[in-house]
Amino acid sequence: MKSDAEHIEEFAAWVEDVMRARGYDIDSPRGGGRTKLAEDAGVHRAAVTRLLQRQSMPDLDTMRGLARALRVPVRDVLIRSGRLTEEDLPQSPAPPTPTSPSPDAPLSAEQAATALGIPEHLRSAFVQITEQLRLGSAGAPTPEGGADGQAGR
Repeated sequence: MKSDAEHIEEFAAWVEDVMRARGYDIDSPRGGGRTKLAEDAGVHRAAVTRLLQRQSMPDLDTMRGLARALRVPVRDVLIRSGRLTEEDLPQSPAPPTPTSPSPDAPLSAEQAATALGIPEHLRSAFVQITEQLRLGSAGAPTPEGGADGQAGR
């Protein structure tokens, strides 16, 4: 069985990884990521600081706020924190998905995440990035020229 210090260490490291993935600047001295996360989560900055300094585990309300701000399921936060286990919070069965998509219809980002086995705690980031790439490519310059498709003049 893990000690409290081990749970805090693992949970804080996971939260830091998710914070970075969501664009919170926690690596530069004046990045403001801790303050921004606290604001987005609706919690005291001290609670975020204590967690990231591996001093204490957040309470349930803080965990709810962190889950909301980091766009991860509360279930994942509670399990990662060591407060509950997967057996305590069984995952509801996924809705049925078509066995094979129509050749005419491209996969949705969510279907691609499922097909690729993207973990649940990273799924929303995968979908968001995939959609940004998909939508951003519509007006992207081509190698032959600018966004209008004509060679540079």
